Amino acid sequence: MEDRERHSATECLLTRASLTLAAAIIASLTAPTLALAGPWDGGSCGSAGKWVVCKADDGSSTAGSGSHHADSASGHTSKRVCTVKKMDPQPPPGSMFWEGKSSKDGAVYERTCQNGPGGAPVHDTFIAETPPGAAPVDPAVVAQQAVAKMKLAGPEIVSPRATGTYIVGVPMWMWVNKGPTTYGPNSASATAGGVTVTATAKVTRIVWRMGDGATVNCTGPGTTYTASYGKQESPTCGHTYSRTSAAQKGRKYTVAATSTWAIDWQVNGGGVNGQLTETRQSQTQVGIGELQVVR
Repeated sequence: MEDRERHSATECLLTRASLTLAAAIIASLTAPTLALAGPWDGGSCGSAGKWVVCKADDGSSTAGSGSHHADSASGHTSKRVCTVKKMDPQPPPGSMFWEGKSSKDGAVYERTCQNGPGGAPVHDTFIAETPPGAAPVDPAVVAQQAVAKMKLAGPEIVSPRATGTYIVGVPMWMWVNKGPTTYGPNSASATAGGVTVTATAKVTRIVWRMGDGATVNCTGPGTTYTASYGKQESPTCGHTYSRTSAAQKGRKYTVAATSTWAIDWQVNGGGVNGQLTETRQSQTQVGIGELQVVR
């Protein structure tokens, strides 16, 4: 009878056939006991891909875990034997925990089974795309959640001003303020399903639609005008109107500035990364008049 129990216990030992010697050494350090399975109430264990599956007497199965089922004769009550959690942080590239694989193949998980002598924990690690019962998490979706936290806005237009009147034929200088939410850089993180993504955003260009049919593309925030520049054109971002705004609604042109945000994101500790693009717009009104010569 004793031999049969030991034989059954050995068959249900929750371990991986491909467990490397190095991982076994680590397991022995974290749990300095022999990796022996405890008594089992029936059923059988076997490999099912990346998970060890144990079939109980009632025909149910659990991925990477086992259960003691209620038995009126033996007095056993149900309890969980194994727990699985994702390693945090994930091992660096090339670590022995990856077993020759990488974060593109999934993530490294740690399994702890209370099946050593006297219920002592036995540890092992494995690689899987998602833990059992968990829905896959798309890092790009988590990145969008991080972007939402940044509260990115359209350009904070300093010039042209909505007050006053500009003159036909005189170069207009355009520029914006560089704030975290209006120009960047801006960073935020979000977490979902055990996946944490950090995103960083900054404006790469601003497209100005001047209201007179002209479009001006600027790759920076623009140059701030000072009186010392006189009537010369802006070296980075400007426009010269050739007709007044008298025929426009409110006697002003509507100027729209649309910023393009380039967003780089990366999974913390996972090596998975990507890029997103967002656009935001701001508007202002500008009055354009003619210089009147008094004779």
